[in-house]
Amino acid sequence: ADRKKLHTAPVGQVFRLRPFHVLVATGGGYAGYKKYEDYKLEQLEKRGIEVPVKLASEWEVALYKSVPTRLLSRAWGRLNQVELPTWLRKPVYSLYIWTFGVNMKEAAVEDLHHYRNLSEFFRRKLKPQARPVCCLHSVISPSDGKILNFGQVKNCEVEQVKGVTYSLESFLGPRICTEELHFSQALPGNSFQQQLVTKEGNELYHCVIYLAPGDYHCFHSPTDWRVSHRRHFPGSLMSVNPGVARWIKELFCHNERVVLTGDWKHGFFSLTAVGATNVGSIRIYFDQDLHTNSPSYSKGSYNDFSFISNNNKEGIPMRKGEHLGEFNLGSTIVLIFEAPKDFKFHLKAGQKIRFGEALGSL
Repeated sequence: ADRKKLHTAPVGQVFRLRPFHVLVATGGGYAGYKKYEDYKLEQLEKRGIEVPVKLASEWEVALYKSVPTRLLSRAWGRLNQVELPTWLRKPVYSLYIWTFGVNMKEAAVEDLHHYRNLSEFFRRKLKPQARPVCCLHSVISPSDGKILNFGQVKNCEVEQVKGVTYSLESFLGPRICTEELHFSQALPGNSFQQQLVTKEGNELYHCVIYLAPGDYHCFHSPTDWRVSHRRHFPGSLMSVNPGVARWIKELFCHNERVVLTGDWKHGFFSLTAVGATNVGSIRIYFDQDLHTNSPSYSKGSYNDFSFISNNNKEGIPMRKGEHLGEFNLGSTIVLIFEAPKDFKFHLKAGQKIRFGEALGSL
């Protein structure tokens, strides 16, 4: 009689699940499964076994996109800005260095206690002599990373990895008015690709560079050129590692990205910084109006900004190797540019490359 009564909620109320919780649990579990599948594929590739391409279905892409990666990326960004106690900095950064193989001997500041938070550590600067810029070739790598694909653009399609493509027009968006560019009117042609080629005898080329979490996270100008226009596409923040890029067609068109467009001595030139999970922050040093990974956006929308004005008719001149921007963690850079037919890449698919090394030349 002296026992206390235990009041229990109805079974249906205890096990009531909200749709959001179901989406997060299902999507998160599926993303974890795909990570494991990616790991197995990487092991097969290391053994020299060719892996057949298996693209995700529409429902698989929709399920992956249901994971709140934008929210998680903003939360991760805020966590990265929390100042760590001095005694905790070395253990935390040392674990990261060991996990991703970071070479701190290249860092401008090697003392781990100097970096107040993870964000500062991710965006660490390098010693000036750590990345000499190649002067003999016209186009250099804008960042450290892994070469996923390169070559000529064909049939208005660009390869993100071997055998998996995306639409050139979907990726760059509608063609920019030629009044903002410094070269002559485009040659007549029906396709979007032909409209970008402005000089007879030229071809359109592309190069995709994947930045891993352990890579140097700043990116630089790959050549001498002038930036005339910026186009920002808000979007998803799915992973862009090679395994996912092989799995989801037009992955780069789904994700948030910043397209810088302009011209170099051979015509059209563009550099696109593609966001990814935990890399919602894309910063362009000369563009203070750019804000990425906002809480809300309209699906399929984009916003344009011109660097051509009455006071600045030349746009933003960039020298080869000059600091251009930065990611948090790692992501992907896509170069799409016009060049004569005798342009040659000095690359191999899958190779590691460092900022300043040659991509190609005439």
